[in-house]
Amino acid sequence: MELRQLRYFLAVAEERNLTRAAEVVGIRPTSLSQQIIALERELGAALFVRSSAGMKPTQAGARLVGHARTVVESARRARESIQQRSGLRLAVTPGAPPWCASALWRAVGEVTPEVADMQTAEQLTRLRDGALDAGVLLLPADLSGLQAVTIEDTELGVVVARDHRLADRKVVRWDDLDGCALSWFARSWAPGYYDAIRETWIRAGWHPTAVRESAPRRGLFGAELAHGGNVVALRPAWEVRPGDGLVWLPFAADAPRIRYALVWNAADSAAARYRSIAADLVAAATPHTRAVLPRGQGGR
Repeated sequence: MELRQLRYFLAVAEERNLTRAAEVVGIRPTSLSQQIIALERELGAALFVRSSAGMKPTQAGARLVGHARTVVESARRARESIQQRSGLRLAVTPGAPPWCASALWRAVGEVTPEVADMQTAEQLTRLRDGALDAGVLLLPADLSGLQAVTIEDTELGVVVARDHRLADRKVVRWDDLDGCALSWFARSWAPGYYDAIRETWIRAGWHPTAVRESAPRRGLFGAELAHGGNVVALRPAWEVRPGDGLVWLPFAADAPRIRYALVWNAADSAAARYRSIAADLVAAATPHTRAVLPRGQGGR
């Protein structure tokens, strides 16, 4: 059994109502119900009597309450002990703005944080579990039970190798991409953002010949663009730098956008501090690194 399941169990036992308990722990009622059912199966006993009036612990459930509280409280004390020694536990999603990590360290101030490289979906899980204090992740996302401040909002363009047929364009339209494959990422990393951008290209009438899952690292996706044939990527301008053999092309219209936010658990007692850090990150946002533009193009 997992610590998260015990926290969910206690919320239901205390609230006696699935919807209210789901609000307390910051997940959907259906997801909470599934977690309770999984715990009951693991323990081999019904933990609640379900009725129109709510959810009442069974005898087995009542016995589990005391043990669950002991475990959850012990985990809380252990976490606080570690935090006192190690500072804040933060995360930044791969591909975040290049200024972001340094600005985050400066914003934290005198406390030395633990900063992890972590995909958006994993951050959301850890924020709700209490294993992460705050993180920079991609929007849109399911932020139930969480608070967020957008720290970056910019357009995506098309990134191609310098010898690609589109590299001399000043701007591109969606139909210019016909016949191209797309270098993209696994949906499980950031489902909300993945679906939002996919909806944009579908609405624009573009159908990539293939969607290739690739790592978010610049070196890897740059190699794929250079050697992978007729393939393009959708990235912000800062992903392209002088000398890397790539070109960033703005859309003529209907450009998709990428948004990043600092996110934390709404129930965290240090929420005011995270809002202050978010304000510092917004203030620190700087103009993006100048993109390598198509040959002969002097500006966007």
